[in-house]
Amino acid sequence: MPISSDHNVSTDSVLLDELRQGSSKAFDLIFRRYYDNLCRFCYSFIHDADMAQNLVQNVFIKLWERRFVMGNVSNLGGYLTVMVKNQIADYISDYKRQHVDSPFDINIVDHSTEDEIQGRDFEEQLTLSLAKLPPRCKQAFELSRFENMSNKEIAREMKISVKGVEALIGRSLKLLRVELSEFLPSSKSSSKNPILFFLRVVRKIFRD
Repeated sequence: MPISSDHNVSTDSVLLDELRQGSSKAFDLIFRRYYDNLCRFCYSFIHDADMAQNLVQNVFIKLWERRFVMGNVSNLGGYLTVMVKNQIADYISDYKRQHVDSPFDINIVDHSTEDEIQGRDFEEQLTLSLAKLPPRCKQAFELSRFENMSNKEIAREMKISVKGVEALIGRSLKLLRVELSEFLPSSKSSSKNPILFFLRVVRKIFRD
């Protein structure tokens, strides 16, 4: 979730600390910083602008109600996004329950909303994770996974040895596995849950 580009406003961590102390000013700053983006995010799933605003407003009501018991929230944007996801899931579940026999289509994508949300989350986290890689690791990794270059071709491109390329890619994979651990399929879940549509990307990235 993008943070305001205004460097004069407080950081999220400061706002969270102030909110936990009951600051209405901190709440107002958080609302103005995240409201529009959260509304757009919500609308992308339910395609109803008024309802998207209502659901996001519910999130901020809950945020204010929980201000004294928020615990160790470290990522404000992520925390609010999860709250919106829960609102979306509840709304869709209620709608489907109330319109079982209705021909009206809520205009939600065919694959499950949960899968699409997780797919978008993965793409966003992958972008952030790649940006954290050391420059040479990032270059070697992207040439391998996204440009489909062989290690020999990458070695020529980067003017290093093939073993040097292997070391850079290996280091990249190690770092990315940590950053993207929540998205990686586990042996426990793979037999119970449908394969998410973005797992093909995960497999490509983490292939041996």
